[in-house]
Amino acid sequence: MAKGRVLPSEAIEHRDDDTGRRVIQITDHNSINHHLYPLTRSFTPDGKWVIFASNRTGVYQFYKAAFPTGPIVQLTDDPKGVNGYSGHISADGSELFFTAHGQVRAVHLETLHERTLAVWDDASIGEINLSSNGHWWVTALKRKGLSYLAVGSTDGATAELIWETERTLIHPQFCPIDDQWIEYAQDPAPRMWLIRRNGSDNVCLYDHDNNEFIVHETWLGSSWNLIFVHWSFALKIMGLDPADGVPRPTFVQTLWQGNAWHIAPNKDGTKVLFDTNHPNKGIFLLSLGSTEPAFVCQPYASCQGTQWAQTRYATKEDFERAGKEDWALSWMEAKVDTVYGPQWTHPHPSWSPDEKWCLFDSDRTGTTQVYAVELAEPSL
Repeated sequence: MAKGRVLPSEAIEHRDDDTGRRVIQITDHNSINHHLYPLTRSFTPDGKWVIFASNRTGVYQFYKAAFPTGPIVQLTDDPKGVNGYSGHISADGSELFFTAHGQVRAVHLETLHERTLAVWDDASIGEINLSSNGHWWVTALKRKGLSYLAVGSTDGATAELIWETERTLIHPQFCPIDDQWIEYAQDPAPRMWLIRRNGSDNVCLYDHDNNEFIVHETWLGSSWNLIFVHWSFALKIMGLDPADGVPRPTFVQTLWQGNAWHIAPNKDGTKVLFDTNHPNKGIFLLSLGSTEPAFVCQPYASCQGTQWAQTRYATKEDFERAGKEDWALSWMEAKVDTVYGPQWTHPHPSWSPDEKWCLFDSDRTGTTQVYAVELAEPSL
């Protein structure tokens, strides 16, 4: 089952029962198939391919599927598998950066040439995030009981651990307009932090306790604004001011009061896709300034995870009761997490490059498949 093998199209097209919108089921295999984590996009920049992970060979590998229909090509063939939620496509669409059992790697999407950029033996590594200029990557990892932020150059020349702590670190993301700054999360509260790329000026952006459940923060377009969820009450925005050298919050305001779960802003920060849970009402699209979001579709995903029925973070005791000993990097699929996941049961909506499609996952058929729903209103 080597990289480069070409599989026939699995695309199935239908109309959404609730809205009449065009829906394309991109994968149709009796295995778990999911797109990349929603903090990045799974479409190549030209919109011609969707990158996804699948355990159809027994372990997770990356694939690309022609969109809206066409062949599927296997991109990796690691015998021990890859971290399927770790991928980030380069801005020019030439490479997929990802992690696999202690390594940061990149695979070329055409030649399938693979290179290793960093190695930390016995480390558990999260997803990759790339700077907007494409020069830098960042990830979070845990090794020997400690958590780290790691930064390196995409040419493979440098890689270093810039921050160490006993707390769990997840979801680091470069500021889109100043790549010397990285926003990241500590788990549990307080969650939202900012740090320089060199590891200095580590700043807590929002001081709160474990009962204020802040999740899924990300940058809002090309700005100093962050958008985040106060689960399960509101979608909020935080403004940062870099004028004094170290960016500090200047305001926090509510964009919309309601049940928003995983969020995905569009490129210019004027719209936000989000899914819902407890109750699962479907996927919605909120235009900033609007009073109510527009219904996109109901993905009929099972949306598992016991903690999402709560309004506080999970503690170590919560993970121990769930039978999971290692609660660091709990969102990763290396060990099935029933507290916040499994992640492949969550829709995780994200955008296509032309912003005409919403990509999502659903296990409505019994196994998770990748879907795309057209955002344009259907013609009557």
